[in-house]
Amino acid sequence: MLDKTWHDLIEGTDYPDLRADTPAFWNAFATLIEARRRDRACVVAQLGLSLDGRIATQTGDSKYINGRDALAHLHRLRALVDAVIVGSGTALADDPQLTVRLCHGRHPARVVIDPNGRVSPRARVWADDGTRSLVFGGAPDLPAHVERIAVPGGDIPPDRLVTELAQRGLIRLLVEGGADTLGRFLADGQITSLHLLYGQLILGSGQPGVVLPPIAKLSDALRPDCKTHVFPDGDILVACDLVPPDQDAGGTA
Repeated sequence: MLDKTWHDLIEGTDYPDLRADTPAFWNAFATLIEARRRDRACVVAQLGLSLDGRIATQTGDSKYINGRDALAHLHRLRALVDAVIVGSGTALADDPQLTVRLCHGRHPARVVIDPNGRVSPRARVWADDGTRSLVFGGAPDLPAHVERIAVPGGDIPPDRLVTELAQRGLIRLLVEGGADTLGRFLADGQITSLHLLYGQLILGSGQPGVVLPPIAKLSDALRPDCKTHVFPDGDILVACDLVPPDQDAGGTA
């Protein structure tokens, strides 16, 4: 990616021209670029998977399915959104920073779905570094700067989560994990674009990446508009647009 083009995009001074003949690498970002251009809502999700669609072994080992190029792509997605969302399982298993380190851009707000208060107050996601941290639920002893959002009844539907964040000025969202959280958003029709990043390995068993309620007929399957890009290190990106870039995203934001 050309440094100047990316810098201008992040700073909002110029946008790449997305046409049919534009390289797939740029068109993979079309939904987010249009959302930024028009200052409107969208919800993007990403998963790093093996070639057979697994996100981890049966023991939960997932570092690292993807190479550095896919990780850089993930950081670019973070740089283009207002907030990145993870469930408590991902926060516990990976202790992620959810920052932008491999490209020019600003750190997104960090959002954790933790209705049962499982995530430790010492987790890196709560770092007091000037970036907003929000939690749905949360343990009682979290750092004072963490913004709390109540979860009545111990659960929060994806559509309400999107609405709650929009009311706090966070309208472009990245659902980063885990698979259960992503599946709930996808089944609820909240995902605008899904980025699947395939590493060059086959696990043969382990945790599946995308799990949705069963369907009876192939005609009921999701059929997104997909763009494919092969990174220099061989990892593969499949960017699936579930809502065309010129339409409003699903959800209530």
